[in-house]
Amino acid sequence: MKAFVPTGDPAEPVVLADVPEPTPRPGEALVKVEAFSVNRGETFKLERPAPGERPGKDIAGLVVQPAADGSGPSGITRVVGHPMSGGWAEYVAVPTDALAELPDGVSVLHGAALPLAGLTALRLLRAAGPVLGRRVLLTGASGGVGHFVTELAAAAGAQVTAVTRDAARGARLAGLGADEIVHDVAEARGPYDIVLESTGGQALPLTLARLAGRGTLIWFGQASRTPVTLDFFDFFSGPESAVIRHFHYLDADTRLDDDLAALVRLTAEGRLHPEIGRVTDWADTASTLTDLRDRRIRGKAVLTLS
Repeated sequence: MKAFVPTGDPAEPVVLADVPEPTPRPGEALVKVEAFSVNRGETFKLERPAPGERPGKDIAGLVVQPAADGSGPSGITRVVGHPMSGGWAEYVAVPTDALAELPDGVSVLHGAALPLAGLTALRLLRAAGPVLGRRVLLTGASGGVGHFVTELAAAAGAQVTAVTRDAARGARLAGLGADEIVHDVAEARGPYDIVLESTGGQALPLTLARLAGRGTLIWFGQASRTPVTLDFFDFFSGPESAVIRHFHYLDADTRLDDDLAALVRLTAEGRLHPEIGRVTDWADTASTLTDLRDRRIRGKAVLTLS
């Protein structure tokens, strides 16, 4: 089959190659990929690819071979899946506990845009606890996670302040329910009960200064790729006894298939709106990766297999 394999070359991070079709394990279904989406974090991993690893975590398509152990979808079924790798290919073996059925009302394009960003947003808000009536500050809100967090948190009754440097993206976030848009963390007024921080660098100390006493800061990314420096004594000027929590979306008490199904249901009901910034043929994957890395794509980049 055809699949994209990493090169380690920034000018052409992946190439299309012939690789063996996967042989599913007993708890895996073989999925014919119809669309996959790209996450910016995957472009970072392609800079130093692990030997033998192939990219691709967000896919949608058809189950063409059900799992041998009888788990998961049976027969030819439209699905969204979240394999840990190998999804940028004609076929991928996906654990059945990382699959959810796609109803007719949800396209493979929107399905492929859901997994990593949607799972992160859903589980991040669960980690934050009840948000009804609470003030929430969200950094790095321009991307897919930010959009899903904003829409879900606003629907749950939170007062969301979203940080984005892009005015057009700010308008989009306001449309999804954000109460306030700021273009720099320094403009956020606070205090906030909850801070959801994804940029690291200088942003995290600034958000911490806007956190209420005994509030919670959840650190779920470092998009700036710059380490953070904190001063212990800064806590005494406002966020006294605050909690800083590390977050990894795969460290959860719920199953991937259940959470994927919840995201699909919300999308089918018109309560969650995956944003697609570019739809193109998978032959354009290399150029799409470069554009995504350089922030020339706003919204999810979804590639289709013809």
